[in-house]
Amino acid sequence: MRKLLGISLIVLLSACASQTTQPEVDDLTAGSGAGAGLGGSDLGGAGSGRPGYFSQLNDPNSILSQRSVYYDYDSYSVKGEYRELVLSHARFLRDNASASIILQGNTDDRGSREYNLALGQRRADSVKNMMTLAGARDAQIESVSLGEEKPRAMGQGESVWSQNRRTDILYRGE
Repeated sequence: MRKLLGISLIVLLSACASQTTQPEVDDLTAGSGAGAGLGGSDLGGAGSGRPGYFSQLNDPNSILSQRSVYYDYDSYSVKGEYRELVLSHARFLRDNASASIILQGNTDDRGSREYNLALGQRRADSVKNMMTLAGARDAQIESVSLGEEKPRAMGQGESVWSQNRRTDILYRGE
């Protein structure tokens, strides 16, 4: 019953999020960036005693190996096609209390630096909110914005911009 209520709440919030206006105010978490603080975890690296963690996360046949959520232009709503991906990572975090992640929100290069930092933060936070509603602990997830500073593709045009509008999921210690 509790699980059904949680899933219903996620679906309801997702539907509402797609209809809301997007505020322009948020900030970049100081001291965070690509790869910041990703070492030192006990998630199953050499000598950790938990060899299954990273193999499960990096198995190409597992949804957990997929680490990016993509967005429409000027949006931070998680599209339906990425909900199962986000929920799978949330379940993994829920079931592995020592696991933690950093969510990096990214944008394309259109818009001001300030606007893109705020939009990137909202993108990372939207994934974090969905994960915590699905059972991951807030303390397991850090969300930061990289704005337009870490493009996946270079150039102009929708095929390039669409690759840069994303939230990346990075496991600490990996």
